[in-house]
Amino acid sequence: MSIPTSSTASSVPLSADLGLPSGGSAMDRWIDMSALMRIKNLQLRAKSVVDGFHNGLHRSPLHGFSVEFSEYRPYSTGDDPRTIDWKLFARSDRYYIKKFEDETNRRCYLVVDKSKSMDFGSLAYTKCDYARTVAATLAYYLTLQRDAVGLLTFDDDISDVLTARFRTGQLKRILSLLEKPSSGASTDLQRPLSHLADIVRQRSLIIIVSDFLVPAESLRIPLSMLRARRHEVVLLRVLDPSEVTLDLEKASMLEDLETGREIYVDPNLAKASYQAKFRKHEASLLELAGQLGIGWTSLQTNESVEHVLFDFLSRQQRSSVGSPRTRSAMRGGVAMGGQR
Repeated sequence: MSIPTSSTASSVPLSADLGLPSGGSAMDRWIDMSALMRIKNLQLRAKSVVDGFHNGLHRSPLHGFSVEFSEYRPYSTGDDPRTIDWKLFARSDRYYIKKFEDETNRRCYLVVDKSKSMDFGSLAYTKCDYARTVAATLAYYLTLQRDAVGLLTFDDDISDVLTARFRTGQLKRILSLLEKPSSGASTDLQRPLSHLADIVRQRSLIIIVSDFLVPAESLRIPLSMLRARRHEVVLLRVLDPSEVTLDLEKASMLEDLETGREIYVDPNLAKASYQAKFRKHEASLLELAGQLGIGWTSLQTNESVEHVLFDFLSRQQRSSVGSPRTRSAMRGGVAMGGQR
């Protein structure tokens, strides 16, 4: 078991974010994570999330929101019949096709932490398993939207780098790299972020998936470099539920997965202090993100991965209100601000 040093952000209900009735929307029926994680094939897992999310939007009362997400238009004579959404036809008895632009809309880099601290998990799967699923889901989703997607994985060094492209086989390459085991130990976020700032010249969306168990100030310079180059940056934090609360049934010996250090912890004595430090570290991360204009989302590994897509889309909806140009340019992408 690792010894975490930070906390999750306070949550704003996504149903309230979109004006959905609490407990009454089809989107409240999230995919069960324990069932999802039993799917061994990473691409099939990602497809299950995206398909379920997509169908949930169709079933939701926010029909306009659903249409904006998929950018459907009525079928016209001369359109390729292969682009007809037959599932939507079955529900509406009308022919619709998805609109795609000829050019790629966005360049996105997924930056995924594969350090030892990510190997911790109190559930049937680890934070790393969950992070892989999140990254695979985003890659699958953005690829469907014809966005160029790249990948960088890291631990105490940069593991793999794949340039963002929209081409045949790119998704398969991303999934293959995500499934590679990591041999590193500690977490070094400065090196991969500085490397991206050096090599990515075109303005891109950069989504960083990590537990961020590092001092917040150590991220200031590399994140500032990315923002100075006009990249849109999103921090997507992944935490195990037990890291947030330190819920131990009894006093135990805990091991830091990155250093191997063991420490005796009595939860009755340490819990209050631990949670206070956890919240303080969380606040410092949120403050840094706010100062730099960086998006922030925090998830626990027992939460459905659909939250990621739903949260991203709701923030895109808010950011594009009153801006048709932004709405067109950011179709299918992520526009995040604040916290979840």
